[in-house]
Amino acid sequence: VTFGSSGPALTYVVLGDSTAAGEGGTYESGIAISTAKELGRTRQVTMTNLSVSGARMHDVRERQLAAAAALRPDLVLLAAGANDVTHHTGIRSMRANLRAIVQTLTAANPNVKIVLTGSPDMGAPPRIPWLLRGIASLRTKQVNRMFRAEVARSHLQFAPIAAATGPLFRKDHTLFAADQFHPDDRGYATWILVLN
Repeated sequence: VTFGSSGPALTYVVLGDSTAAGEGGTYESGIAISTAKELGRTRQVTMTNLSVSGARMHDVRERQLAAAAALRPDLVLLAAGANDVTHHTGIRSMRANLRAIVQTLTAANPNVKIVLTGSPDMGAPPRIPWLLRGIASLRTKQVNRMFRAEVARSHLQFAPIAAATGPLFRKDHTLFAADQFHPDDRGYATWILVLN
């Protein structure tokens, strides 16, 4: 999908899970299209969204990365981590997969910019049983600490979705879609403010 008609050309790739695919809201109001439109204000943007609902970091590496690297992107948005939180993926495994993703993308284009959202606050969704929300919240913080450390190590960028929007989602459950798990369009709008 192409956005913008003037300015330098930019190849933009979105990787990740259902949130990158816009599940819960309309795709046009999701983070992939919204960020591409914003970028298209000053550039000619070609956006490819390779994200798949349910993906964990391992899935991004195994099922999305090769196609992304083949495009030699200038900019990558990696929106993943929530499913790793809910499936209790080991931090060491997540770190290894992230490093492999970064290494492969950098080999394809040494000047690539990579933005990570980390995991949203998984203690917020009403669908998470009340007794498990504290654990999910703690796990979110552990996962995002790892992401932040890798951002510093590899000179990536971090968009702190959990820290910036978690309190909003905890207070206002109308920001969730009917599934009580994914954001709706209003919910995604709060994420887009962090990303843009």
